[in-house]
This record gives sequence, C-alpha cells and structure tokens, in this order.
Amino acid sequence: MNGPEIHIEFAPELGLFVPHARRARVTPVGTDGSSTLGHVVESLGVPLTEVGALVVDGREVPFSHIPAADESVRVRAVERPQRIPGAPLRFLLDVHLGTLARRMRLLGVDTAYESTDIGDPALAARSAAERRVLLSRDRGLLRRRELWAGGFVYSTQPDDQLRDVLGRFAPELKPWTRCTACNGLLREATKEQVADQLESGTERSYDVFAQCGDCGRAYWKGAHHDRLETVVERALAEFGS
Repeated sequence: MNGPEIHIEFAPELGLFVPHARRARVTPVGTDGSSTLGHVVESLGVPLTEVGALVVDGREVPFSHIPAADESVRVRAVERPQRIPGAPLRFLLDVHLGTLARRMRLLGVDTAYESTDIGDPALAARSAAERRVLLSRDRGLLRRRELWAGGFVYSTQPDDQLRDVLGRFAPELKPWTRCTACNGLLREATKEQVADQLESGTERSYDVFAQCGDCGRAYWKGAHHDRLETVVERALAEFGS
C-alpha cells in the first residue's frame, strides 16, 4: 500500500488472530489512504466482533475512521461481560457447535442452531432477521457485514466453549426450561400425555415429566440426568445470578 503508514498495537487477547510478529508490540502498517480503520484491522486478521474499541492517539474512534499518517492505534478486545444493545439476548450457532447449542439450551438460554450447513450468507441473514448473536469459529463468517452481532468461539472443547460464552455475554440462566432438541419451551406434562414416547420400564419407573411445547418431545430424569445436572450446577455456581 502506498498510503499513510500507521502504528498499531493489538490487545494480548487478540493475539490468536494476528501474525506472531504483531503480537504484544507496536508495528507499522501501510494503508491505502481510503480504507476505514475497521477494514485495516480486519485485513490483519481480527474480526470486528472481537474488537471492543479502537483508540487513536489516545482518543476512541469509530470503525469508520480513515487513518492518517503516523497515527498510533491501539486495538482493544471486547469487555466482559459484553452488552448487546437493542434486542433480547439470543444466540444462533453454526453447524459445528451442536454440543454447545444443546448445553446452552439445557441452561435455558435462547439458542437457535442449524444442524446442516446452510451457508454463510443464510446464517448471517438469519442473525440479522432474528437479531441473534451468531457464534462461530469461522472468522470469515464473522466478518460478514449483515450480521446483527457475533462472537468467536475460542475453544474446541465444549466445557471451555460454554464457560467462554457464559463469561462473555452473561445470559440469564433458567435451567431445565428449554428443549435441547429444538429450543422450544418446556411445560409440565402428565404420564398420560407423553405415554406414546415411553418404553414400559420408563413408564413404570418415573412419574414426573415435561414436554416441549413446539416439537412435543418428552423429558424425565433418566439415566443421563446426573451428567446433565453436573453441567447445570457448575454453570450456576460460576455464572448464576
């Protein structure tokens, strides 16, 4: 680029996204004289969903700022907990985050999930149409302009993914209120109402049931309940209000 040269420093939390030579130090960057500072930051590998503020020569500027020669830029990470203004806090997860989606639903967090790959444009459009925070490990997806809001999922391990999301966005937790299969709300149900979904042993052994108001799936405290209870208890202990 033949435009103004600026000097940029990334917050340590953003080191994952930038080349090693740019981590934890001020480095020069050439610009073209017309691109926004937000575009420059993204061109260096950092999705703007992960940027909390851009500070130029000590003052905060918008992503639309056009860099001038010799400006010193500090790129801060998002503050935690991150507030998403303008809509109820709801989420949309891409096809690779199915386990995380089920755990968020288990905790009562409104979480839409696409179990098939519908493509980046469709995901971004749904995020905007439903005003959902799109969670993904796909940096290119998070750079799409039509997103309502987004967040990069930093870990590949479901336990760490859940802690990351709960710590970053601080959603209200209402365990055992949503269907882990479809995200619908659960309601109390009698044994007779869900009898067609029960095997004979289950019908004899359990008396307390819930049913999804959307897909009709039945729930009870079966063989996997203790494992799920552990997930819930850990989340409430660390992130419950």
